[in-house]
Parts: sequence; C-alpha cells; structure tokens
Amino acid sequence: MSTENRRLWEANASWWIENFTEGVDPEYEDQIIPLLKAEASGRRRVLDIGCGEGQLSRVIAGMGCEVVGVEVTSAQLVSARQRGSSTDYIQASSDRLPFAGESFDTVVVCLVFEHVDLLAESIAEIARVLEPGGRFCFFLNHPLLQTPGSGWIDDHIIDPPEQYWRIGAYLVETESIEEVQPGVHIRFVHRPLSVYVNTLSRHGLTIEAMVEPQPPESFLARAPEYRLAHTVPRLLYLRMRKS
Repeated sequence: MSTENRRLWEANASWWIENFTEGVDPEYEDQIIPLLKAEASGRRRVLDIGCGEGQLSRVIAGMGCEVVGVEVTSAQLVSARQRGSSTDYIQASSDRLPFAGESFDTVVVCLVFEHVDLLAESIAEIARVLEPGGRFCFFLNHPLLQTPGSGWIDDHIIDPPEQYWRIGAYLVETESIEEVQPGVHIRFVHRPLSVYVNTLSRHGLTIEAMVEPQPPESFLARAPEYRLAHTVPRLLYLRMRKS
C-alpha cells in the first residue's frame, strides 16, 4: 500500500470502525455476512485479508474456524484487538503476507481490492499461502455497475420521463480519492472485471461460482425514489479454488 493510501486509511479509520461493525451496515448484515457464513462453513484455517476492525474475522471465528486477520492500518488493528475473539491479528500488507506457503485452506478478501495498489502481487501472495484445493472468497464492489461516474439518471427530456442507471468509463483503469461522507476521503482503484479474472487465472485460481446479488431490502428502503434499484447489483462475489 502506498504511503498516501495508508495515511488516508489511518486518518479515516474511525469512519470505518463506526460504520462497518456489527449491526450497523445493512449490506453487511443482510447480504455479506450470510453469504460468507455459507461459504466458510466447514473450513479449518482462514486468513481474512484487510480485516479492518475485525467484524468478519469474528463471524468466522464464531463458526469454529481458526482465523488470522491481516490489516495494514494501525488504528483498525487496535479496535479489532479490543473487541476480542480468538482471532490472531497481524499488521501486514496484502502484497507481503508473513506466512509460509500453503498455510491456509481459505482466504477471505471483502471490499479491499478496490483500494489495493499492487493487484498482481497481492493475488500471487494469496495463491502462495493457500493450500492446493483451497478456497478464495472474494467480495468486490461490482466492477462494471459501480464504475466511477456511474449513477442514477432522471431523464425528463422524453415523455414520459425515464429513470436509468448510467455506467461510467468501465474499460479505463482509474485511481481517485472520493469523499464518502463529509470530511472523509478514501482512495479507490477501478479495474475492469477482466483484469481481476485474468490475474486470478494466471496464479492458478479458478472461478467455481459467481454471485451478483440483488441489493437487500434494508438497503433499498434507504432510496425508495429509485424504482429499479433492485435490478442493479452493488456487490460481486467470486468463489475460487486453487488448482
């Protein structure tokens, strides 16, 4: 992670800690966590990369798995350790994991690689620490439908007016710093889905399942003015297997 990217995450750690812990975010509560529980069921030793304040690590540990959480941000790690659980939390970057090869049967990465600079290096590290046949649970903001510049358009030029979802410059790899709420600036990296898939394939990670879930009702209730919001997935989930 670049120095500037790390600085932004350290400066804004409290935003993540307050908004993405247990019971706060509807997409975590009603979509990500139920899907993760199903995908992590029966796994043994799990690595949670970019674990933040540890919400998903705690969920997985509560299922009886041995969990190691990796996070680059010091403030997030302090919070994760204070909140307890059997998880072992370690400060490290996704492109330099401090573990022996084939150490885990499962790796989880949730809403992290939208902020990662070194994609190929990070994927190579995931493949290295996964045992043969191991599972990679990969959650992303949907790279196509959540491209920067995408958003709802109310077209009043035609009669009757139409409402539709505009897709931004999808094929252009971009970096941007976005104000996610007043005073909170976070760096995002956009890559086309093909960049992710081809990088995964080069490192022996094969897609077994792909899920594009409808946004949960608890999220849709926040924006009732968008009649077709249920047709536009915000999340992409890929389950992969190491060859």
